[in-house]
Parts: sequence; structure tokens; C-alpha cells
Amino acid sequence: MIKILHLSDIHIGSGFSHGRTNPETGCNTRLEDFQVTLGRCIDRAIAEPVDLVLFGGDAFPDATPPPLIKEAFATQFRRLVEAQIPTVLLVGNHDQYSQGQGGASLGIYRTLGIPGFVVGDRLETHLIQTRPGAIQVITLPWLTRSTLLTRPETAELSLESVNQLLIDKLKVALEGEIRRLDPALPVVLLAHVMVDKASLGAERFLAVGKGFTVPLSLLNRPCFDYVALGHVHKHQNLNPSNDPPVVYPGSIERVDFSEEKEDKGFVLIELEQDRVHWEFCPLSVRSFCTIKVDISKLDPPKCDPATPDSTQPDPSQARTPQAEILKAIATDQIQGAVVRLIYQLRPDQLDYIDTGKLYQALEPAHSFSIQPELVSQLARPRAPELKANSSLDPIESLKTYLKGREDLQDLELELVAAAQQLLAGEVPD
Repeated sequence: MIKILHLSDIHIGSGFSHGRTNPETGCNTRLEDFQVTLGRCIDRAIAEPVDLVLFGGDAFPDATPPPLIKEAFATQFRRLVEAQIPTVLLVGNHDQYSQGQGGASLGIYRTLGIPGFVVGDRLETHLIQTRPGAIQVITLPWLTRSTLLTRPETAELSLESVNQLLIDKLKVALEGEIRRLDPALPVVLLAHVMVDKASLGAERFLAVGKGFTVPLSLLNRPCFDYVALGHVHKHQNLNPSNDPPVVYPGSIERVDFSEEKEDKGFVLIELEQDRVHWEFCPLSVRSFCTIKVDISKLDPPKCDPATPDSTQPDPSQARTPQAEILKAIATDQIQGAVVRLIYQLRPDQLDYIDTGKLYQALEPAHSFSIQPELVSQLARPRAPELKANSSLDPIESLKTYLKGREDLQDLELELVAAAQQLLAGEVPD
């Protein structure tokens, strides 16, 4: 039996805007989160121990990460070298420089000749010796259109025709690798691709380069014991029959709020003759929490916020704009989480919001952002009595309108009097 750990889409160095500077280390706390989470993956690989680690691509946010980020990645993967666990590093779209035309950030591991490390930057079959025996790993890195095509081939083709030509060329190339396989040895396909049946996560916003979508039928082949995928950040198995399993482990950390509800983790695989068992291993990662509050429908306050007096109700008890927002914040979910507070309000409610108190209420969060959204009063629903064909005279129409505007009721007499003067051709006082 060969035991494999499959992880992908580390993106170490991402999400700094959701962290803060750790005064003790000088590092962004989100970098430290990614380091810790990657360390837990490596811890599990060594503790099992597994016989092979497969990384599905996208080590960094881009192909030219700062030295600090590269060092954080290398520090963890060096532990696999020390534990003598073979590792395959696949090149993803974020690992490629200049859309695949200028090398890849992971290529340095081949250049340095790191023992037991294989860099998958081309479609190629690798025979890897593990403790229980040999295994064949076909690497399929992120492919761009320029990788498979030349300009004359596509000069007069539609985009749909170009994509079909890409798939046809990839099918031929992959078939060539399959025909050279040793049927007596287990086979894993390690691919960084966008599969047509996949449910997307944050990668829809993070895409770099011009790739293309691969049909599931191209990967769902009986000659593969397991298909290890990378690129999509949401964990999923695209082949429920498990013959073979076609699995995205997902990213190991939340990159942004689009992944707020997703579990993060890696996959452990056991390969035996004619049998494969795999399980998703969730990781404990920092929570992302969105708090949405719509206070635009609250009745207008009865008092002037600039001149509070003792007769006013306690804001923490009344349904005031401020109290409604504070009530929504008061939850255990924000403790240590990355939080965004989004509240909708009318322009006339702006003076009733004390931003300083909102900051105080959000202090238990790891980091937070506040996003007020103004709702135009022009969008307020009209009174049903005020229809286009209404027979009400102007003064009655004004009175009907004012009934729905509690913030103007104290001025009703003055407004009606002014309207009557205008209708009479007089200039209001």
C-alpha cells in the first residue's frame, strides 16, 4: 500500500489586507496563518508517515514572490526532504512567469537538485520510487493557449474552435503518455486544470493567464488510480463513482470572503492493488465572517442626535440605527475572525452612527472592515394611494405623502401652508 498526501493552492503570501503587523515578528499575521496551516499539512505527512506528497500547484500569489514568502514555503517543504518523503511540485497558473513564457517560480527546486523533489512544469510521466514500491505520476501543469498552439493555426478560428483544437491537441499528448505506462504499477494523474464540471471558488477572481476548460471525460480514465487536481479552491470529488476519484482538495487557507463558507484541508490517499481509499482532512483555519445589517427601513429617530437629553431612550435598548448594528456585532462568531461589517442606511441616518463605538465593538475580531452603503430615498416605495391616475388634489397628495414620512411630520403644518401659498401664486415666507 502506498500512502499519499495531496494538497494544493497554498497561495502563501495572499490576503495581507485581511491581517495586521505582528509587533513581535514584524510579519503580517495572515502570512503567519498560512505558514502555520502549511506546517500542519507537513506535520501530518511526517506523522503518518506518507510515502509521497503531491502538490497541485499555485504555491504563491504570483511567480515573483518576495524572498520572505519563498523562504516560508521552502522552510516547510524542506522538512519533507529531511523525512525522505518524495514530493512532486506541480506548476500552476500563479507559479508561471509571464503567462508561461518565462519559467516558473518552482523551477528553482529542479535547478538546485533537491533530493526527492520533482517539478512538474510539462506534461510528463515520472517514475517515483517510494518505500512500498514504485508509482507513476503524470504531471499536467497549467497550460495556456500559446503552449499548445501557434498563431497561424488559429488566425481565422472562432474562440470555440480554438478551445476545441486545444482539447484535441491535449488529448493526443495525454494519450501518448498513457500508452507508455507500465500497467503493473499504480498511476496518478496530477493536473492543475479547470474542469468543466467543477464548482468554482475564489479562483474565478484570481485567474492569471489565458487557460482553458478541460472536459471531465479527458481525465476520467480507467488507467488512472487517482486523479489529483489543483486550481479550484473548493474541495470536491468530480467522480462520485470513485473509479477513479477525481479530486480537488481545495486551498488550504481562505484567500478572501468568497471562501467564507468553504472547508479547507488536504486529502490522504491509500493506494493498493485494485483499490483506492481517500479521505478529506479538514484544517482548522481562521474564520471569515460577514455581518450584514439593513437599517434603512427603521423608523426615523424622534430626536436630534446632536442634542441628546435625558428623556431619550437608552440607545442600547431602543431600535435605533446604532443599536441595531451593535446588536448584530455582538456575537461569538467575530472572536479572532476576519470580519466585514456591511450596513445599509439612509442619508438622514448618517448622523446617528457613531463609528468609534463600532470600532470598539469589533475589537475582538482579528481584523475588520466597515462598509456603509447608502440607500437612496428615491428608491423608497410610494404610498399606494399616490398612483399616477390618483384623483387627489395636490394638497391631499402632500398630506398622504407626509403620513409615510415620520421624519417630516413635525414640519407638516409648515409644509402644507407653504404648498398652499405656492398654489395661490404667493411666495412662501
